[in-house]
Order: sequence, then structure tokens, then C-alpha cells
Amino acid sequence: MQPVVEKLSGLERRVDVVVSLADIEKEVQAQLKRVARSAKVQGFRPGKAPLSIIERSHGPGIRYDVINEEVGRTLEKVLSETQLRVAGTPSLEPKTEGVEEGQLAFSATFEVYPDIEVPDLSALEVTRSTCEVSDADVDRTLDILRRQRAVYEPRDDRAAADGDRVTLDFVGRIDGEEFEGGKAENFPFVLGQGRMLPEFEKAVSGLKVGDTATFPLTFPEDYGSEAVAGKTAEFTITVREVAEGILPEVDTEFAKQLGQAEGDVEKLRADIRANLEREVKARSQARTKGSVMDALVAACTFDVPKSLVRTDAEGRVAAAREDLKQRGVPNADSLPIPTEAFEAESERRVRLGLLVSELVSSADLQAKPEQVRARIEEFAQNYEEPAQVVAYYLSDRQRRAEIEAVVLEDNVVEHVLSKAKVNDEQVSFDELMGTN
Repeated sequence: MQPVVEKLSGLERRVDVVVSLADIEKEVQAQLKRVARSAKVQGFRPGKAPLSIIERSHGPGIRYDVINEEVGRTLEKVLSETQLRVAGTPSLEPKTEGVEEGQLAFSATFEVYPDIEVPDLSALEVTRSTCEVSDADVDRTLDILRRQRAVYEPRDDRAAADGDRVTLDFVGRIDGEEFEGGKAENFPFVLGQGRMLPEFEKAVSGLKVGDTATFPLTFPEDYGSEAVAGKTAEFTITVREVAEGILPEVDTEFAKQLGQAEGDVEKLRADIRANLEREVKARSQARTKGSVMDALVAACTFDVPKSLVRTDAEGRVAAAREDLKQRGVPNADSLPIPTEAFEAESERRVRLGLLVSELVSSADLQAKPEQVRARIEEFAQNYEEPAQVVAYYLSDRQRRAEIEAVVLEDNVVEHVLSKAKVNDEQVSFDELMGTN
């Protein structure tokens, strides 16, 4: 007889699971006899202890395991007969009312996957982002590479300016009291790189060796240290050294330092352009993908299983703890990280994952082997030995699966772009790279 499925709220369902106490006891006795054949009990030869003694020592544990196994098998059979797609792990509660003598009954509560209908893709409006790499972008990148290799020469009579390395002593006080992290001696930093707060850099700019200055500085409300966040401190600084940054010339030697074996500056520029174009392409695609996924999520109308959302959120909490441990944060395993903080994003991820899975199946968007190989070869161009990278990814199932997942998402994006209303946008290099 088909099991009776009770529909609760939303995607939640409930069925009864009934097992025979006689069947359980029969299996318990069979296992006790097997244990008795080799059990070592004080006062008896191995395998000769009475079954009653074995029952007292091993019975409770065996009976617990047998009940769990029998209930699990019965639940699996019941769920199979319902032909429902169960999401997450069912929860079991003992049932007493209406249970016949000689039976053990449980109520199994679980969620099912929703019925997913792919939205009308032609009604979606998405943005496709593109960006061009200019000669000026290549020049700015070269300048960054030059600044990274600057040589600093002390200048006793130089007023500190952007690009100079300034070494100073400083002490900060809040309400007249020094605070942790607010004092240092012979502290070096390069002006204009944003390492220090803007008020601090502004106060240092224009000072020479031996100069002293006192100024107020208000820490941002979201500053990393709660002890000083939002508070105003008074800093006193004394300049010990101002060193001018001397940038290397863009010449043969510079090109060789950056890996251009022939020292050819034009080939160096071509390499830089190629690298920028790969990065720009990746970021443009990510921006477009974000627009497509946002449009898909907005078009979703189905409920999502809470159990899947909870599992995803718990995974994100675990990842956050692991990240904190990698950063050297003490007691990362015991820090309070509420699962609720991730639930909104986890619900979005689950909803999007379910819709994308349905879209892949209905439109046959699975990643094809030739697509995966092409994507690996493209990715491998970022390395000095592309062939080795390709071989590694093709031979490692886990790495290959990661690329397959990327290709699958690309297929979904291209499919949606072919159906939806597409607005093309030209994004500036600075905006795309986050440098403006």
C-alpha cells in the first residue's frame, strides 16, 4: 500500500515509519549469539559465557544499533515508495498514539525539492559588459611595476611628497592617554600608497627631516580596532628620514627583470597587454555573469528547502572559521559566528543552484570535453609552463571538475544572453579593475 504522505507547511512533508518489535528482537538475538561465540567474560572460557550475561553486557548497544538500522531501512523503503525527491536528512520523532502492540513507530519529517519552472528568458533584462585595454592602461601598469622596484635615496632637504619613503616616530593619544598600536619608532611607509589614513598622510606631506608636527585624527567608525573606531586621537610625529623614490628606466635591463629573456621592451609591453586583456576578459565575464545570475534569481518564484539553506550556511561558517585560523586568529573555533549572518546569501545560492541545475538539464547545457580543455588551455596561459598546467588539470579529477563547473556556468550565461534582452555597456579600465 502506498505510504500516506502528510503535507505540512511549504515543502515540509511527514510520513509514518513502523517496524516490528519481533523482527528487531529476532535480529538482536542473532547478533548476541554471534558475539557470544568469541566474547571474553571473566570467569568463563572464551565463547562459553551464558547468553544472559552477554545480553546484560552487549544487549543495549546491539539493540540500539539494530533499531537504527531497521528504522533506516524502512524509512528508505517508504521514501522510495512515495517517489518524492527528499531534500536534506529526515528527522525522526517517536510515535505512541495509534500504534499497534508489537510495533515501534516514528514520524519522519522532511522537505522535498520544489517543482522548478524555468522562467521566460526572453523577459529577462541583463547587462553584458565589455572593456578595451588602451596604450595608456599599459603605460600605467608599467609605472606600477616601476614603482614596485623603486630604489629609495635619502634627501635631508627634501619635503616629503607622494612616492617618497618617509621614516618617522609617532605617538597617538586619546583623551591624553596613549593607546595600543598608536606608537612606533623608525616607522617607514611610502606616501601616496594609502597604507596610512588620509589625515595621517596629509600631515606628513611637506615635512622634512627633523620636523615635528601635532594633528588630530578621527578613526573611521568601521576601523579594524574597536578600541579606537570612531574616536579622535591627537598624534605627534617626528620625521627621521625622507627618501626619494628613484624609478628604474624602462630599458633592456628592466625588461629582463620582468621575465622578458631577450630584454625587448616592445615584447614586454606586448606581454603586459596580453596579461591585462586576459584579466579584463575575466572580469568583464564575471560582471556579465553577475548580471545574468541576478536576473535569474529575481525571476525565481519557488520555495527553497530550509535544510539546504541551513547546510550551506553552516558550510560558510566553517569556511569563515578556517579562514580566521589561516590568518592566525586565536580561538577561531570558538568565536561566535552566527549561522543567521549567512542565511540570506545561502538562500540565494541554493535558489540559484536549483534553477541553474534545471536550466542545464532542460536546455542541455552540460560542459563538453572540448570546452573544458579549451578553458584549461586559456587558464594555463597565466603560467610559465602552460603545457604542464594543462596536463595537471586534465589528469586530476577534482581540478578538472572545478573547470567543468566554470564552463557549465559560462554555458548558462551564454544561453541566457542568447534569449534575454541584452544591454551592452562599455566599462572603463579603471572602473573594471577598481582603481578609480
